[in-house]
Formats: sequence, structure tokens, C-alpha cells
Amino acid sequence: MYKTIVVGTDGSDSSLLAVRRAAGIASAFGAKLVLASAYYESDADALSSPRGDSKAVIGDASADETLSSAVAVAKAEGVENVSTQMRPGSPVEALMAIVTDVEGDLLVVGNRGINSLTGRLLGSVPADLARQSNCDTMIVHTVD
Repeated sequence: MYKTIVVGTDGSDSSLLAVRRAAGIASAFGAKLVLASAYYESDADALSSPRGDSKAVIGDASADETLSSAVAVAKAEGVENVSTQMRPGSPVEALMAIVTDVEGDLLVVGNRGINSLTGRLLGSVPADLARQSNCDTMIVHTVD
């Protein structure tokens, strides 16, 4: 049984589908749902990352907005026990730190990037998380 479910979100429509799926699971198990967002300190940090992430969340204010939107989605799905966490850095490093800090036993992410050329060459966030995670990881089909 899952007690703490962490779901990564960057505010994109596809990540909010992952939030909906995680919210449904959290509601079914009566689990705590932790909405997690990574952010880069600057555009330069995002562009200099290994994936050159031009669609990344920049700054903690943007991450806070991202998480506020995700809270509304989770609550609309019926989850009562919701919290948020944000960390600077790459999505993989930040989400792994959050999962460890909150003792998550399920990590949920969308599949965006997993089938892209960049994802195949450099690795994608969902695939890297699945390989590195110390807890169950669910990759939600959010994009074709």
C-alpha cells in the first residue's frame, strides 16, 4: 500500500495528466500526495544542462505557480492530503532528492521526452528516474 506518492510536474498539460493519475491513486489509497517541481535558477542554467532544456521551469516563483496549478488539479480529483516541494537543479536530481526527503514510496511522472531523439540519445527524465529511483516508479502515458 502506498503512503506517500510523489508526482513530478512542470506545469505542462502532459504533466498535469500525471498529476491527475497520481491524485486518483492517492485518493484510492488514502495516501499523501506530494506535488514536486524542479526549477533552474536562470535560463542559462537550463540551457547549459545536459538536455539543454528550453522548456524548463525557471526560478522559484515559476515553480511556485506551477505547483499552485497542480494543487488545484489534485484537489479537483478529490485528494485531501496534498503538499508541495520544489528544488533547484535538474529534474532528475531534484525529484530524487524530494522522493528521499519525503520518504516517497511511489514516484509518478509523465512520459514526455521518452520517445524523442534527444531522449534516445541523452536519456529522458522519465527513463532516468525509473532507473535511479529507490521506490516504485510509474510512467504515465501522457503524450504520443
